[in-house]
Amino acid sequence: MAEDPQRNFRTAYYEKVGFRGVEEKKSLEILLKDNPLDLEKLSTFSQRFPLPSMYRIHVWKVLLGILPPHSDSHALVGGYRKEQYNDILEALQVMRYVNSSTPSTDVYLRMFQLESQVLPRCSETTAPDDENEDFLSIGRSMEEIVDDPIDCYWLIKCFVNQFHAKFGDSIPHLPKSLEHYLSQEEPRLLRHLKNTGALAQLPYSLWFRRCFAGCLPESSLQRVWDKVISGSCKVLVFVALEILLSYNNMLLGISRPEDVAKLLCNIPQENTDAIVTKAIDSWHKYCGTPMHAV
Repeated sequence: MAEDPQRNFRTAYYEKVGFRGVEEKKSLEILLKDNPLDLEKLSTFSQRFPLPSMYRIHVWKVLLGILPPHSDSHALVGGYRKEQYNDILEALQVMRYVNSSTPSTDVYLRMFQLESQVLPRCSETTAPDDENEDFLSIGRSMEEIVDDPIDCYWLIKCFVNQFHAKFGDSIPHLPKSLEHYLSQEEPRLLRHLKNTGALAQLPYSLWFRRCFAGCLPESSLQRVWDKVISGSCKVLVFVALEILLSYNNMLLGISRPEDVAKLLCNIPQENTDAIVTKAIDSWHKYCGTPMHAV
């Protein structure tokens, strides 16, 4: 389809005067009227632009396969999801894995384990391992974004499953990718981190396995997750890069690896929106503005 010069002019004008997103919201509303929904176009939109908050959860549910592309089936499938949620929850209650005082994220983890056929025996339940801690951390952040517990469980489950299925092989390579881009942006900081031994102890698990859950406040985090859910794990590298660049001077003054990790695991929450905005701009700069899902 040929691009509309008038629309491009309007978009540029809106961005110049500070109304970035006006045209994008209209474009998304048009996409959401398609039946069936075009998943590739929705993914591309989510990669290129921030999702409007009023449509974010709906788009996530479609891209994660919780709802089908055929809009006229959404109510029916939503009913099935609710029934399945209630059946799993009731089974766990009967088996006494959960009760009314069990924290909701722990309930979601047990539900996930039951569906994945890895539920431990009641007598063998121990402290969560790293993988379960990743799930719980993502769950706690998703709870802050999504009000409805049924939607929350399905979003956590499908987010985790899709992330591992799509990016499981890529995750181990993300630290090396971060090192590459840091060498281009701030080689002095990279040398410092290497010389002090801090590079190997950066909070890679927090950044690349939990997708910044527990690190960024939800208002910033959901903009990162827009990109992850629509098909890119590379954006995580640029969020980590921008965090390092934002605290460059402080990091250069720290010589103990454990102090570097402590700072990066507890970054101030005030300027994270600016960090994420810069990170997404850098991601587009290095990887290109996607014309299809990346």
